[in-house]
Amino acid sequence: MADRDFYRILGVARTASQDEIQRAYRKLAREHHPDVNADPGAEDRFKDISEAYNVLSDPQTRRRYDAFGPDFRQVPEDVDPETWRRAGAGARTRAGAGAGPAGGTRFAYGGRAEDIDLDDLFGGLFGGRSARGWGPVPGADQSAEIELTVQEAYRGGERPMTIGSGSSQRRLDVTIPPGVIDGQRIRLAGQGGRGSDGARSGDLFLVVNIRPDRTFRLDGRDIHVELRLAPWEAALGTSVAVPTPDGEAKVTVPAGTSSGKRLRLRGRGMPNPRGLPGDLYADARIMVPPRPTDAERELFEQLASTSGFDPRSGH
Repeated sequence: MADRDFYRILGVARTASQDEIQRAYRKLAREHHPDVNADPGAEDRFKDISEAYNVLSDPQTRRRYDAFGPDFRQVPEDVDPETWRRAGAGARTRAGAGAGPAGGTRFAYGGRAEDIDLDDLFGGLFGGRSARGWGPVPGADQSAEIELTVQEAYRGGERPMTIGSGSSQRRLDVTIPPGVIDGQRIRLAGQGGRGSDGARSGDLFLVVNIRPDRTFRLDGRDIHVELRLAPWEAALGTSVAVPTPDGEAKVTVPAGTSSGKRLRLRGRGMPNPRGLPGDLYADARIMVPPRPTDAERELFEQLASTSGFDPRSGH
């Protein structure tokens, strides 16, 4: 990745909240997803966005990234961030670098050259492990996207998927918990990058992308559906079936319902394993016959001549 600043990749400040990070990811993921963006660089850009979100959306991982930078995965857990920063500042040259007489490296500090043995410097930091021999290094966490339909996200279940390419391609059977929402991560422990010298493998985080649906519109855990009504149904009231990801449900339409009125079915939205489920909202939309018959036209004309209702004044 050319740009390793994950905050800059997502276009957020370093002080951004978790909600701001999630909103930025969703916007960029939809814009750069290879299925909707034909630009040849869209796929690489999408991978960068996913990795940035994978790191910054986890508070613990974000703290290590803030402390050690994009190579935080290679820094042992017991290293103090302030010690790491001092060591890095001491090793950087302001005026140039060259080989020292004792096999070390010569760095210039404000015009004064010093010989520093990097093995001694980093060996002190890592308990005797030199820069040439880091010892066991845990595998890196990795991220990938998993695209789901609304129904798959609602019901959960087993889902096979293939990640990687070429010789590194792998097939996994993923368990999707019921009620996952857009942007949520599914953690597969030990399925990330391999560790070296017997160290543990990293984790694989699958970022959920819920495919846009013609019937259902998601807002967090709430589900919205369009409820089409004939004028007489809206005026007189009725009971009609509305679709849900788990089958049909009945909704009672009160008399005098206008377009835009929102009817709520409590608890019929996306499930929530850790709390209350979302709600399902049926948004009323009044439809008229596009080509009324002679009888229908006559009835509408009678209504127009006898009704005193003025829709523009509401009376």
